[in-house]
Amino acid sequence: MGMSVTISVATEQDVEQIFRLQYLCFQSEAALYGNYRIAPLVQSLDSVREELATDCVFVARLGDEVVGAVRGSLTEDGAAAIGKLCVHPRLQGHGIGARLLRAAESALAEERGAKKFRLFTGHRSEGNLRLYRRVGYETVGTSEGTDGVLMIVLEKRAGDYAKTA
Repeated sequence: MGMSVTISVATEQDVEQIFRLQYLCFQSEAALYGNYRIAPLVQSLDSVREELATDCVFVARLGDEVVGAVRGSLTEDGAAAIGKLCVHPRLQGHGIGARLLRAAESALAEERGAKKFRLFTGHRSEGNLRLYRRVGYETVGTSEGTDGVLMIVLEKRAGDYAKTA
């Protein structure tokens, strides 16, 4: 395609683009469940801005356009929760999602000491499940989202990223 998509840490300037991209990307997910109140669609711009300040947020850029994003944060048990992975519909299928995941995983392991990574995805989201399994995640259980959607919980050990002294 002759496009070069770069992955980098998100900045304050990216907030609105991330917000819009997320809204666009999660429409298909909402349709899958007939539920337009899923968390990524009802999240406010300010809430995205707050996450950007505290979490590990990466974006994929094509020129000046943000075409992908992912977020990760440490949980109480030393695991890192990774979520809201989205890639612009017209650029899906080019490995951008996997690259964003890798960037988040490395940063969370190396800078924040995550021992394992945890992801939640809706039980009907075949594309997401395929991607996560392909990059080494395994299903460890299910949980009900606040929006009532049954979520599959997947985890992966951070061993692959551990820096040896």
